[in-house]
Amino acid sequence: MAEAFVYRFEGAVPMEEVRDSLLLAALAAEGLHGATRVRLEARFALDPEERSVRIAATNGVGRDLARIFTGLLSQQFGEGGFSVEAETP
Repeated sequence: MAEAFVYRFEGAVPMEEVRDSLLLAALAAEGLHGATRVRLEARFALDPEERSVRIAATNGVGRDLARIFTGLLSQQFGEGGFSVEAETP
């Protein structure tokens, strides 16, 4: 099972919009799991200089956050705008 998902973005993708999509995904995850669980269990980081996002997938909250984020990115930037890889232990 994946320990984390690492997203990398093409140069044309605005990182401000990536940040907004990540925050929207976190808000949607709150709808599924509640704000407290997202705050305690979700681990994610945006690195604008590396043009990447890392979402920990060690629990259900993180896995759902990654699913939601991936769906938002696909709709917003298309399949070619980003890549995602699973990190395994």
